[in-house]
Amino acid sequence: MDINDLRSAVTVISLLTFLGIVAWAWSRRNQSRFDEAAMLPFRDEAAQDSTREPS
Repeated sequence: MDINDLRSAVTVISLLTFLGIVAWAWSRRNQSRFDEAAMLPFRDEAAQDSTREPS
């Protein structure tokens, strides 16, 4: 086994890891969690706006 075999193995493992992450990110069962997380910055602004006293 030389260095090129090792490089090939690392490339294949990296590709499989990447495809696994993509499949996890695009799975339908995670969609509601990701949608909720995407709205977090806006909820923070709304919470701050409601706690401010009118001038």
